[in-house]
Amino acid sequence: MIEPAPRDTGTIARIGGQPIAIAAAALALVVIGIGSIAVWRGYSGNAPETDRVVTTRQLQARAAQASEQLVEKTKGLEATQQESIDQLQVVQDQLLTVRRLLASQQSDTRKLSEQVGSLTEAIEGLRQSFASAQASEPAAAPTTRNRSARSKPQAIRSANRRRGKSQG
Repeated sequence: MIEPAPRDTGTIARIGGQPIAIAAAALALVVIGIGSIAVWRGYSGNAPETDRVVTTRQLQARAAQASEQLVEKTKGLEATQQESIDQLQVVQDQLLTVRRLLASQQSDTRKLSEQVGSLTEAIEGLRQSFASAQASEPAAAPTTRNRSARSKPQAIRSANRRRGKSQG
């Protein structure tokens, strides 16, 4: 058999044997680091926590101011919107009134157009009647005069004939 080679376990055994000393050294390093940071901040007068608090407060103040401005602008927009709605309602009412008036005027216009049409027809009828009366008058007037002179005795004769026939 082969025997294992002896190891150098001296340093590992020494470190592994004293865990309390290692922990104490690590703790001392951490405390020294924290202490040096605290001394450095205290000496330089620069504390990031206070700067952060101040910055946070400034941001909160700006946010509150922006929020107030938004509320004011929103109220202004609401007022403007309400005015626009009111104006729109007035315009709609006016439009409705104009539509009613337009419908009334259109109705009146139709009635008047019908009346003008009937008057035009009546005038045209009168013109035609007058034209036909004028056209028949010159030709009828001389024959009527001649007939009246000649037709009187004929009218009397025809009347006598009728009497005679009715008696007989």
